[in-house]
Order: sequence, then structure tokens, then C-alpha cells
Amino acid sequence: MTHGIKDETINFELALKLVDEVVFAKNKRHLKNIEVTVLKGALQGQKYDQIADECGYAPEYIKHDVGPKLWQILSSSLGEKVSKTNLMAVLAQRAFEKLKIQEPILSPQPLELEAPVGLLPLDSAFYVERPFIESRCYEEITKPGALIRIKAPSQMGKTSLMVRILAHAKQNNQATPIQTVALSIQRAERCIFNDLDRFLRWFCASITRKLQLPHRVEDYWSDTFGSKSNCTAYFEDCLLPETNGILVLALDDLDEVFLHPEIADDFFTLLRSWYEEAAYGDSGNPLWQNLRLVLVHSTEVYIPLDINKSPFNVGLAIELQAFTPSQVLNLAQRYGISLSEDELSELMQLVSGHPYLIQQALYYLAQRDLTLKQLLRTAATDAGIYCNHLHRHLRSLKEHPQLAAAYEQVITSSTPVELEQLSAFKLHSMGLVKLQLNQVISSCELYRRYFGNRVNT
Repeated sequence: MTHGIKDETINFELALKLVDEVVFAKNKRHLKNIEVTVLKGALQGQKYDQIADECGYAPEYIKHDVGPKLWQILSSSLGEKVSKTNLMAVLAQRAFEKLKIQEPILSPQPLELEAPVGLLPLDSAFYVERPFIESRCYEEITKPGALIRIKAPSQMGKTSLMVRILAHAKQNNQATPIQTVALSIQRAERCIFNDLDRFLRWFCASITRKLQLPHRVEDYWSDTFGSKSNCTAYFEDCLLPETNGILVLALDDLDEVFLHPEIADDFFTLLRSWYEEAAYGDSGNPLWQNLRLVLVHSTEVYIPLDINKSPFNVGLAIELQAFTPSQVLNLAQRYGISLSEDELSELMQLVSGHPYLIQQALYYLAQRDLTLKQLLRTAATDAGIYCNHLHRHLRSLKEHPQLAAAYEQVITSSTPVELEQLSAFKLHSMGLVKLQLNQVISSCELYRRYFGNRVNT
């Protein structure tokens, strides 16, 4: 088994996790964004001027303020002198020492297997934390009027992260009562999206039901005021006071609203106005500080929104990435599987670290249903373990010929392709492509092989 720590080198994900843990343990705070940027640049061997240029700060600020303070806090947290020149060696040694301590713990009997379908339960041993992401979300959700935006393509772990944020919020604020609501926008019937008033009534009624409060939406809806005012009044006069504390509201599958421009602008403007109301503090209605929002969506916001009225450029932005090789190795160990460097490389080449596809592969390997060689050989066929997943995507492409034609351009090209924006974003939402500025590429070799001769047949 390989662990990725040799010759005094360490990957950035592991370095960031290690540094953030020791800084938090010593100083009760996480690294700031600018400190993360300097840490990454230092590990990549960049000079201060290069780091400053990439993050848009003055070189003097990075060189004489952020940098020295970062090395000082790292030295204090690690208990030894840390500088830009010895950073890599110090962290690699610490990671190696930590690994030696954990090794006996990581390698005993495999855990009881769970079929990797949909949301991973809160107590799942197969949930993989992303360095820095969970801790930042857990910290943010405790702040008055917080707003967290989680973005990632389909089946990357957005909802699993969302429910953990809700659980953390509920478990770690004993002083103030906390109610949590997770609402999937896909639960609304299609006809509801055609009218803002009808949509907001459904929105309020759904939250009321989740909170097990009396249904009083009609009592607060007045023809005198617009539907946005009615919805706001319902939150101010009914939902927020009745919760008698903090309400954490998580809205999943927000992409569904993107498809309906007749309501999208007004609904997202409404969410932004609540966030700003909380920021006003005592000069506004302090009740709004008790509302914390978690917005979950699968792709870029491709509808035109006024930048000053959009909820998608405020709060904490989280974008989930594919698993790294070290994360895959760690997960494989939980499944009781030992992967060589070559085996890991072959699996990563096939599915590019896609969380759902990795979980599927490791589950079947742990079941001893097939070998890795068999899995790799049959993966892109109708006899492979991914057949249902691939068939679902194929049906979606067949139902949307324009989307299928766009994807065919991508998988038949050896270089990144520029597509019409809406097609690119929809393919990205499905997880079939990766965005590279204004161009896209196929998200993994599995899709390129399977869809190569099927999309337009």
C-alpha cells in the first residue's frame, strides 16, 4: 500500500488538513483564506511576488505581513521553527509520524459494508471528509444570518454534506433551541413553478409541515401585498417566532428553479434580501439573524441575476471536488481493500476520483464479486457494475437530442471543446463534463468509452 508520503514531500490536501488541525487545536480558529493561499504557494515553491500576483494582493502585504505571521503561528502550533524554506520537510515529517501512529488503527477488519446508493447516513463509516470543507461549514453555520452555498455535479456528495451541516448545527448549540429543515425543491410539482405566488405558498407550507406547525399560510397571505411580501411576513410573524430560536433551512436541488426564469429572479432576490436583513443587525429585524441558509445546486448559475440581488455571490462558497488518490486509498482501507500504486492509478484513470463511482467500485471489490481487472475490463459495457448508472445518463441524453449532440462533440474531441453555455452547464450538472473556463472536457474515461458510440445511435 502506498501513502503518498516519501522523499519529504506531501500533497496539498494532506498538508492543509494537518496545518488546519494543529492551528485550530492551539488557537481555536481555522486558517484564513489568504493564509491558505500563502501555504499553497509556499508548498509549490512560489515566491511571495508570485503568490501576491495570483491572489491580487500587494507583494509587500504578503511578504511582510501575512507570510511572517503564518510562519509564526505554525511554529507556535507545531512546537518547532517553521519557515517558508523548511515548510515541506516539517509537514512531511509530521504527516509520516501521524501515519505511523494511525497505521495499526487503519488496517484491521473491514467495516460492515453498505450499498453506496444516494445519501450516506450520518453514522456511515464510508463518508469521506474533504480537508477543510466540513470544518469551515460547521463553523459558518453557527454565525447569525449565515449562508452556505454548496455546488457540485450530480452524485458528488452534496446532500451527504448538507445533512451533516444540519446535524452539527443541532448538536452543537445547546444554549439556543435549533430547528432544522431540509427541503428538496424537486418535491414541488411541475405546475407550481409556473407562478411565483403559487410557488411561495408551496414553499411556506412545506416548511410549516416539516416544522410540524399549524398550517396558517392562508391567514398570512393578503391580496393587498405581493407574494414576496406575504412570504417574508409569514417568516417574520409565524415561522421564525414559532421556532423560538434558530431555524437552519437547507434548500436542495435549487437547479430546478434555474429552469423557470418566470420565478427564479424573484425567488433568489427574496433569499438575498433575507440574508441582507440579517446583516443589518439591530437596524433591521433581528429575527432574521436566526435564519441560517444552506443552498445546494449542481452547476453554475446560468440564469441572468443582478449581482447585487443574487444569493450566489455572498456567504460561504463550497465547491466539492473529486476524491484525491490519498482519499481513495483511505476509503479502500475502510472497505478492507489493499490497492497497489498501479491499481490505484488504473482506477483513478477510469473514474477520475468521482465519489459515487469510486464507492461503487470499492463496494463490489469488497464483496469479492469480481477482481479489479474484471471491473476495469467490463466497466464501460452493459455487463459492468456501472450499467444502471450509465443507462440512466444515456436515457437522459436520448430524451434531449441537442444535449446529446453537444456531448458527442466533447467525447470525440482530443482537446477541450467550447459549447453553447446552457448545454455546457446542463452536462456539467449531470456530471458528464468538467468545466475549464469557457470550455469542457469529458469528466472521466468511463464516460468517454461508454458513450463514444452510443450517444447518437
